[in-house]
Amino acid sequence: MFLTISTTGNAEKPATDLGFLLHKHPGRAQAFSTSHGTAHVLYPEASAERCTAALLFEVDPVALVRRGKGKGRGGAPDAALAQYVNDRPYAASSLLAVALARVFKSALQGSCAAMPERAAAAMPLRIEVPVLPARGGAELVGRLFGPLGWASVVAEPVALDPEFPAWGDSRYVRLVLEGELRLADALNQLYVLLPVLDDAKHYWVAPDEVDKLLRAGDGWLADHPEQKLITSRYLSRRWGLTREATERLELVRLAEADGLDVEDVDNAVDETTDTEERPVPLAEQRREAILAALRAADAARVLDLGCGQGQLVQALLKDVRFTEIVGVDVSARALSVAARRLRLDRMGERQAARVSLLQGSLTYTDKRLTGYDAAVLSEVIEHLDLPRLPALEYAVFGSARPRTVVVTTPNVEYNVRWESLPAGRVRHHDHRFEWNREEFRAWAADLAGRYGYGVAFSPVGPDDPEVGPPTQMAVFTRTDETGAYKARADKAGADRTAADRSRTDKARTDETPKEDAA
Repeated sequence: MFLTISTTGNAEKPATDLGFLLHKHPGRAQAFSTSHGTAHVLYPEASAERCTAALLFEVDPVALVRRGKGKGRGGAPDAALAQYVNDRPYAASSLLAVALARVFKSALQGSCAAMPERAAAAMPLRIEVPVLPARGGAELVGRLFGPLGWASVVAEPVALDPEFPAWGDSRYVRLVLEGELRLADALNQLYVLLPVLDDAKHYWVAPDEVDKLLRAGDGWLADHPEQKLITSRYLSRRWGLTREATERLELVRLAEADGLDVEDVDNAVDETTDTEERPVPLAEQRREAILAALRAADAARVLDLGCGQGQLVQALLKDVRFTEIVGVDVSARALSVAARRLRLDRMGERQAARVSLLQGSLTYTDKRLTGYDAAVLSEVIEHLDLPRLPALEYAVFGSARPRTVVVTTPNVEYNVRWESLPAGRVRHHDHRFEWNREEFRAWAADLAGRYGYGVAFSPVGPDDPEVGPPTQMAVFTRTDETGAYKARADKAGADRTAADRSRTDKARTDETPKEDAA
């Protein structure tokens, strides 16, 4: 993958000033590591009359595959044919655009402390990209680069095979741009239009790509006749992002037409006078209370036991202090929904290393769950039959034994405040019980005493003076580290396991038809 940038000059304005503008010395070759390979900058020629800077990008095919190429992150469709054999090493694409941004970051911003006047002025440029994928052909290349001030735009089709002319042309072109432009403008045009012509990106397009597009397209994209196509392709045809970018570009166009700043045009909403407050959903208040408790406990490795569809896991991922997050649920369907919510198949490698989803029952001990800083049981215990609750208690507090355990559960007293909830009904059809404040505190205090924890209570949601809050929360902090505790816990766990098995055997006997029993 290769491109060259050339300029001409004279004794007063030597061409070697290109080295200052690119912040790369013409006298030596340099190499820069990227997430998908190595970028090399070298100067095949450097004199006062003519200077050429070359960017050579060596793609690491193994890194490309490991980082999700073609696996749901907006990878090029060609990569689906073969993970290791494709056009990515030699065809200019989003890989080259990212390398441009990595190697020539200051040049794209138009900053040069040594020669600010030179960076702000147009200069004669010749840019050549030997192999450029162009979905739309040479004609589309002209439509994209033609309105941008280039004196000459040459897109020469590359034959499929020069030995067999009858096969026709490939989708690749050799691009040569010539004209007088600011170097920063030329580089930003390439940064946007290389992936647009390739019509693919090697990484998942996130909402921050809109900001990147508007930043690189400043001064030329808002009025470009192919703005719609450029925006759609650059954002991988994600409709919501494309609409956002289009709306913001229209504001830029209107502001420029009136000689105003964008903020002066987009002033329909005055946030200083907007006093209307929307009620925060109880589920969101509950997540915020849990997050606050985990932060106060200085927890880094967290278990979300009974994670359901992954809402809390998603909130934990947004805070970098939580370095390892494990969601556990017995339902494979819930875990599948959680994986889609978290976009695990599209998540970056570093982010994906922080999170995992496990299938497991919370009423059985599980060695995978030991050694964590904290565990959360958010709206979980009320879904268990009361005879099964001791098994969960031992699995979490006796076996896994995290330093902190956060438990939330509904406060049945608050149910009278729900106008839509009939009297005597629980909040969810699967709730096996709902405790009042006294019952919850008694259970938590007894549990803490048996397993060597201290416990503190907090309301979640509006704390009604008569019936209390809608959700009650207990934060358990481990205090007993002695061997005597472990012996007690092991014995209690064994007794409970035996009792559970006895109840299960009895239930099976009671359910056996009489003729089968006979």
